[in-house]
Amino acid sequence: MKMTREEWSWILYDCGNSAYSIAVSTALLPVVFGMFPQTSSMNLGYFSSLASILVAILSPVLGTIADYKDKKKRFFIFFAALGLLGTAALAFISPSSGQWQLLMLFYVLSAVGFAGANVFYDAFLVDVTTEDRMDKVSTSGFAYGYIFSVIPFALSLIFIYLLGMDRSLGYQMGFLITALWWGLFTIPLLRQVRQKYYVPAEPKPIRSSFLRLAHTFKEIRQVKTAFIFLIAYFLYIDGVDTIIKMVVPYATSVLGSDGLDTFTLLGILLLIQVIAFPCAIAYGRLARRFGSRKMIVVGIVTYMLVCFAAYHITRTWHIFILGALVASAQGGIQALSRSYFARLIPKQNANEFFGFYNIFGKFAAIIGPALMALVTTLTGSAKLSIFAILPLFAAGLIVFLILPVEAGQAGAAPQAK
Repeated sequence: MKMTREEWSWILYDCGNSAYSIAVSTALLPVVFGMFPQTSSMNLGYFSSLASILVAILSPVLGTIADYKDKKKRFFIFFAALGLLGTAALAFISPSSGQWQLLMLFYVLSAVGFAGANVFYDAFLVDVTTEDRMDKVSTSGFAYGYIFSVIPFALSLIFIYLLGMDRSLGYQMGFLITALWWGLFTIPLLRQVRQKYYVPAEPKPIRSSFLRLAHTFKEIRQVKTAFIFLIAYFLYIDGVDTIIKMVVPYATSVLGSDGLDTFTLLGILLLIQVIAFPCAIAYGRLARRFGSRKMIVVGIVTYMLVCFAAYHITRTWHIFILGALVASAQGGIQALSRSYFARLIPKQNANEFFGFYNIFGKFAAIIGPALMALVTTLTGSAKLSIFAILPLFAAGLIVFLILPVEAGQAGAAPQAK
């Protein structure tokens, strides 16, 4: 069965916001931040954690309110606009100004907008497709997001190369290109996707939302499979998000400027996006054959291997091998986690439940970057910091294996009641 117009419109948004993930979260911003003489690239982890805290606090409350009729898209538009404006604003802060605090302010705003919009974007999955197609649509979103994000990132690299690797102007243009690309691919979702599942409007929506939030917390604890999954997700997604955000600071800190050419590193990240495309598609197909459960386990184990491999990097080509290993699992584990959870929840409360899904994910993302930055500060060794996140993957795997075997065993988990 071919993708519907609504499914493609939903997927195309991933093609847009994935440009932010590679340009701001992973590649360009860490380099620019490191150009400020008063800063260290590893300290970016503290600000990543701050953004995650803000989103984690807002997600469940906003998700509950957005479950009301015609609210989901309004909240999505607000946060997407915040992310777009914050990203564009990064283009106007130069290291020569010395205003790294302002750069971090715009970064935090862009990160809150990006993550906040994703709360509602993820929740739209139940509106655009059916349960039996969720794995395919979710993995397609990540897969096409990876391959499409290559275009604006490659264009940014051209400007960076032409204007000079040690000058910030090319990187600043990259932020502007990213914002324009993200905005362009937001349009199809705004035009084609509608909120199909909702709860009826109430006279006092804010008060009622807090009451429903408390009720949902009790309800999600009673849905054993969903609750255990969220605990496991909280643990293993921490490592996933940390590696995405800290790969450039880690690589540059371990190898140093003499051992790692910045343009080579950015080129490797570009190639990783290409590798991630077929791997994400493959995860979706393998999930149909072996089940989402087994493929999520494969993804967690892969990331545990990444931690051991990262400690032993000594050459630039090691970064490529390490990046390819990350790319093989990154899209698959994120996409299958999203569709796995979507099957467990009532559709009319999708925003509400995805609010908790995101709060677990974002509070987890607070721990990893902060731990890596802290270990580096205490030991003076960035190399040792990678082991700070290994226990989280191990604990996440153990908790995930506690899940009832029937949940997601064949790629379809039972519907929560």
